Amino acid sequence: MCLTIKLADISGGVGYLKAKIDETATNSNIKNIRALYRGINDFKKGYQPRTNTVKGENGDLFTDSHSILARWRNHCSQLLNVHRVNEVWQTEIHTAEPLVPQPSAFEVESAIEKLRRQKSPDIDQIPAEMIKAGGRTIGYEIHTLINSTWNTEELPEE
Repeated sequence: MCLTIKLADISGGVGYLKAKIDETATNSNIKNIRALYRGINDFKKGYQPRTNTVKGENGDLFTDSHSILARWRNHCSQLLNVHRVNEVWQTEIHTAEPLVPQPSAFEVESAIEKLRRQKSPDIDQIPAEMIKAGGRTIGYEIHTLINSTWNTEELPEE
């Protein structure tokens, strides 16, 4: 596969373009098709300059990095610093029946079907492809584990 790009056709930094061209050529040489097409699509879109702007509490726009950082710090501290946290944890909810029914085998199977392939695995290091390849046997075991956790209301150690 050959890729020819005229530098004059794409606005933007020449160093950036050279690096992207080299990366695309390397992906073509090593047959990394996914990364190759991602690079080609980036070239199709062309250079798109981006500006970092954040809206302040009063509606003002901040563009410099120090103001943006200060605004995010303020925003996150307002979200995370909740007063009277002890009262929230001490509140108990008493119900006659569970608020949500126990997950069904069908729900577990449909969740497994919706897993996306070629995504990095979660903390358990089990890729979606392996779970999907397990079929009904893995689905049954996952359903059993979920129901056990649901009924005991305790997470397993592993």
